[in-house]
Amino acid sequence: MTTPATSGSALAPVKFSRLSQRGVLLGLTTSQLVVVGVAAAVLVVGLYSGGASSLLVAAPLIAVCAVLAFGSVGGRKLIEWVPIVVVWGWRAGGGQLLFRRRITRPRPAGTLALPGDAARLRQWVDLDTGAVMVHDPHAATLTAVVGVAHPAFILLDPTEQHRRVTSWGRVLATACRSGRIASVQVCERTLPDSGRGLADWWTRHGRHDDSWTSTVYAELIDRAGPAGERHASTVSISIDLKSAGRAIRAAGGGNRGAAAVLRQEMSTLTAALRSADLAPGDWLEPGDLAVILRSAYDPVVAGALERHGSLGRDLATAGPVAVSEEWASLRSDSAHHCVLWISEWPRSLVYPGFLAPVLLSSGVRRTFTLLYTPLRTDQAARDIRRKKTEYISDAAQRQRIGQIEDAQQSAEYQDVLQQEADLTAGHGILRLTGLIAVSSPDPETLEQAVAEIEQAAIQASCETRRLWGQQAQAFAAAALPLCRPV
Repeated sequence: MTTPATSGSALAPVKFSRLSQRGVLLGLTTSQLVVVGVAAAVLVVGLYSGGASSLLVAAPLIAVCAVLAFGSVGGRKLIEWVPIVVVWGWRAGGGQLLFRRRITRPRPAGTLALPGDAARLRQWVDLDTGAVMVHDPHAATLTAVVGVAHPAFILLDPTEQHRRVTSWGRVLATACRSGRIASVQVCERTLPDSGRGLADWWTRHGRHDDSWTSTVYAELIDRAGPAGERHASTVSISIDLKSAGRAIRAAGGGNRGAAAVLRQEMSTLTAALRSADLAPGDWLEPGDLAVILRSAYDPVVAGALERHGSLGRDLATAGPVAVSEEWASLRSDSAHHCVLWISEWPRSLVYPGFLAPVLLSSGVRRTFTLLYTPLRTDQAARDIRRKKTEYISDAAQRQRIGQIEDAQQSAEYQDVLQQEADLTAGHGILRLTGLIAVSSPDPETLEQAVAEIEQAAIQASCETRRLWGQQAQAFAAAALPLCRPV
């Protein structure tokens, strides 16, 4: 993402890098080259083994390879659908599309009651801060979550918006310079308002004199309070235990050493958020995280859990009771879910706050997630050099065979040059993934809600795609603030 130079503190438009469509050779990806190579080998063997009769036998295989390599469905080449379909079939044959909690067999101590590959997650409570840290032993990461309060961005004047955008850039730059952070997740959820805030205000400031006015006002708060909608935001930070291995050993090693290193990053992130005029709260304790996980899979009870602060705060039982994954959606305890991937960010200049149509859409239960993956400076420099070399080599190859270079390839090359300039100027490089999890009580309403979100994304100059055959993994990444990969 780049920002044109502007004078003063005026709000500046921004521009996102395009999703790279470049392949390994002549725009073809590795899988396409393999399929094309198989077709070429079959053609050569047919020509030299039996002439025309062998070509007639090999023609169907060559045609299938050509369709797989160059045919596309839903914005993807057919060959790219093969691993998704194979994994889906393998999981369906093994009964892994259904999850049912075993009530009579409790989970091992310290584990989370989550379905799928999230079942391997472990919890560790930091004794110094009381925060819960989620350990992924396979990915070698340790994650902590903090709730963040902030004012409405679109209601601020342009000068204040510019200042806050710049401050948020410094927060992300802090994550890039660390070298130990695996990912940062920003999660914004719409929740049914339980009415607890109104009830507490009435309890403290209301006049309880049993008059007609007082009685009617109390009944109004009791009935209308839970009908509202509110927004909640969290920021999750995950450290790479392998990259931070030396610091962990210096801090004593093991879980305590890893927790000490994560506490350092938590303190740095808290200071950076405060400098960006955000209001971070306390880092989430096990009970707070349990409510978030339970509400994600069972939205109906979200309001009740908030009104009764002592219920549903056991992290060992916070997962769903039943989950059923389908090709296009996911069904959990009391809701149907669908996850959309933001496949294209705005290609033209847009102002900060361009996501307002999506974030401010009312009447739709959804969770919007931004997953930032920072790259170390040396790794980013090597990646940029490799991309430049590949672009220049592809351009020379296309010129040699007489193929015309289109505007898409030129624009992607300019994006690489801009990233190199930003890196040289001292900025960090992050990979950004945007996900939207939409929830609804029934399939018909879900499709209507998905259509509304897709239309809102179009108004925000973004392109969304439904993650077919990947809904369970995508939901864990989009709806749970655990820095899960997709």
